[in-house]
Formats: sequence, C-alpha cells, structure tokens
Amino acid sequence: MNVKPDFSKGANHAATAPAFLSIWDVHAYYGESYIVQGINFNVHEGEILALLGRNGAGKTSTLRSIARTGSPMVTRGEIWLDHQPLHLMESHEAAAAGLGLVPEDRRIIPGLTVEENLQLAQIAPPIGWSIERLYELFPRLGERRKQEGVTLSGGEQQMLAIARALARDIKVLLLDEPYEGLAPVIVDEIEKTLIHIKEQGMTTIIVEQNAVRALQLADRAVILDTGGIVFDGTAAEVLENEELRSEYLAI
Repeated sequence: MNVKPDFSKGANHAATAPAFLSIWDVHAYYGESYIVQGINFNVHEGEILALLGRNGAGKTSTLRSIARTGSPMVTRGEIWLDHQPLHLMESHEAAAAGLGLVPEDRRIIPGLTVEENLQLAQIAPPIGWSIERLYELFPRLGERRKQEGVTLSGGEQQMLAIARALARDIKVLLLDEPYEGLAPVIVDEIEKTLIHIKEQGMTTIIVEQNAVRALQLADRAVILDTGGIVFDGTAAEVLENEELRSEYLAI
C-alpha cells in the first residue's frame, strides 16, 4: 500500500528559539468558503519565511488574516506578535502594533507624488525609516520623488510600496507576490533590497509564486495545500526535496 509522505514537520519545526510571531489554530472564511483551516506556525525574529503553495492554497488569505484586514474573516485561533494579541485587533491596530503589509496590487495612492506617498505613511507615529534613508535604499525613488506614484513602472511601484511600509516603525514585513509581473532584472534588484532589509534585522514573510526565488531568499518555508500546512521546515530542505516540490509547488 502506498502511503502519502508527511512533510509537515521539517527539521526546524520544533525550533528552540522563542517565536516572535505565532499563528495558532487559525481558521478563516470568505463567506461560506473555508479558506484557512486550522494552521499553526511560528516566525522568529530577523528571519525570512517563505509562505508557499499552489494557487488557491490559502497563502494570501493567511497574510490577510495576520494583518487583520477583515477579509477573510478569522473565526477561531490566536495570532501573537511580540506578546501582542493581533487576533483581538482591527487592521489599523495591527498596523500600529508593527505589521507592514505590501499587498499584491501595491495600492499606490493616485494624485500623490512618490514623496507624498511616503509622507502620508508617516503622518502619525510610530515613524520608521526616514525618507532620505528610504531614498538611499531605493535610489530610483529619490530620482522620481516629485513624480506621481501611479505613473511609475511596475517595479518602481513595488519599490514604493515596500518603502511606504518601512516608513512606519514595523516589526514584520508581509509581502504578497512582490515579484509578480516584473522583469528578471527588476526582481534581482528587489531581492537585493530584501537581503539588505534582512541585514537590518527585519522579520519578513514572503508569499510568492516564483517559489525557487523565494526559497533562495528565505531561511524557512511553510507550504500550504487547500488551507492546511503540509510542510514547516528550512528553505534548504524544500530545495533539496524533489518529491515535496513536485507534489505541492509543481517545480
């Protein structure tokens, strides 16, 4: 009899370091659709976690559940960030507690320049990286500081969306498909930026269809399938496990 392998407990599943962000028994729905089905995982301070899976696996829904965006609706479970109960918060409270979500559609504000988009992010405390420091990280944004944000190229808009998140004093950066629709040379540029951000101690969760690129960047990986976790371990384990990649990532 063939028994389906269980990849849900990778070598790093029982990490001894205390969790910085903890997701415990989280369930979430879009209307009647049961999207996130009782997931549990931890993210440790300063690491990059790749949250992977096929389309419809529940990756974006998990990010939105952590960010408390209101859709999907979390019906059960707990989410803790640095001892703060995110599961009891509204989205603006979770943002103030230290979550910075960069959504797939970037949500650059029409009518505002690059600099005005960044200034708006800092209109109230807590304020994070200074605008000049962000221009050092993204020189292209500095060159286009007076240009309307929505007229930037796709890659530049992605840079602005990440910079806008860092303009707040965040503890965890949540990235939803940051490489989507971008040329490989721009992906390289954004990847270098994310490495630099990690070197500054930023904790990051990245959802990305380009699984290989995400795994090469990440320390750890969690793989979802139909709303549940099928793997939690190191990124290296996924890259080395052809059966796991074929079964759940189609790579």
